Amino acid sequence: MKVGVLALQGAFIEHEKKLRQLGAETVEVRLPRDLDGLDGLIIPGGESTTIGKLAVEFGLIEPLRTFAQQHPTWGTCAGLIFLAKDIGIDRQPILGVMDITVNRNAFGRQVDSFEIDLPLARLGDMPFHAIFIRAPIITAVGKQVETLGQLDDGRIVAAQSGHLLGTAFHPELTNDLRLHQYFLSMIKDR
Repeated sequence: MKVGVLALQGAFIEHEKKLRQLGAETVEVRLPRDLDGLDGLIIPGGESTTIGKLAVEFGLIEPLRTFAQQHPTWGTCAGLIFLAKDIGIDRQPILGVMDITVNRNAFGRQVDSFEIDLPLARLGDMPFHAIFIRAPIITAVGKQVETLGQLDDGRIVAAQSGHLLGTAFHPELTNDLRLHQYFLSMIKDR
């Protein structure tokens, strides 16, 4: 199995390490040709405006959009913003492939970052230790989108729409491999 990790900015190396621990081959995606032959793609956390600007600069917006429409794609934190159809502003480049509305930096600044043990529907009874860093929140989901995880106050922080997965937190910064394993199972089941 060959999984790409968008490597323009952000926590791409941490995702690669997790994938390799699970036996997947990884490819750093920086140019459209890097998408060739991939079975899936992770768009990591980082700075969503920077990721969008660099994707435009490297001619990646349309190739990434096409890829995400056809292959399993997972966005974490900034990657979730990049996948969303609506982020409330027009001037930031996004892929717009996942029928969700996202509020960027919903929890405030870097100093407002936090960690929480989060129940996730697809991972069994043991909560996932979720790390939120300047995290977004999913404020609305379309009819074909399943909510996978919510905070105690009901705010949505994980969702899936068919072959698209989005998490508002950073699973690559934990020792828990279950979400990466789940994503690989999504690829395998396609």
